[in-house]
Amino acid sequence: RLSLDEDQLLRVQLRAIVQAAAGRTVRVLFPMVSTVEELRRATALLDVVRRDLESESGVRATVERGAMIEVPSAALVAESLVSEVDFLSLGTNDLAQYTLAADRDNARTSALADELHPAVLHLIRHTVEAAHAQGKWVSLCGELASDVLAVPVLLGLGLDQLSVSPVFVPEVKAEIRKVELSQSQLLAEAAVQLDGAAEVRAFLRDQ
Repeated sequence: RLSLDEDQLLRVQLRAIVQAAAGRTVRVLFPMVSTVEELRRATALLDVVRRDLESESGVRATVERGAMIEVPSAALVAESLVSEVDFLSLGTNDLAQYTLAADRDNARTSALADELHPAVLHLIRHTVEAAHAQGKWVSLCGELASDVLAVPVLLGLGLDQLSVSPVFVPEVKAEIRKVELSQSQLLAEAAVQLDGAAEVRAFLRDQ
């Protein structure tokens, strides 16, 4: 919202990205999108910057556009958002916080912001289904992606990419290799029907 209010600053940032993308492909991921209107304003500004640079200096760049799904409103209108971009990325740390009204920086509520809560899993599934219906891909970043207990569920929900810190890559890759996709889909379907995050974690540990 600050970037859209101070659109001259956003224009400078987008211009730098497009200049750096000359002769190559880069991805621009717009964060904290909550409405379709916000995303359209941001992508329209990107288009203006690209046209300006091409006319001024002949800079041609392939820029793929994405939207970050970090608040429930974005997940619930994912069908509309994904039609405006090339891909979606789920930020599950914030998505859990805002879905469950649990501030991650508050010691009294942080434990409630569990990304394996069925409400969060429902929003993840809805986002993935909306994107896949339009032939778009979805990544997931956040602590959940590096939680090996959650990896089978994330695969079952249809995530295309998991973004994790380098230190977690070997462990997550090893977990992915062990999992049958059909079994993951059954786990995911069962998990979203449970009552809370504790039940989901207990279920996955038992499985």
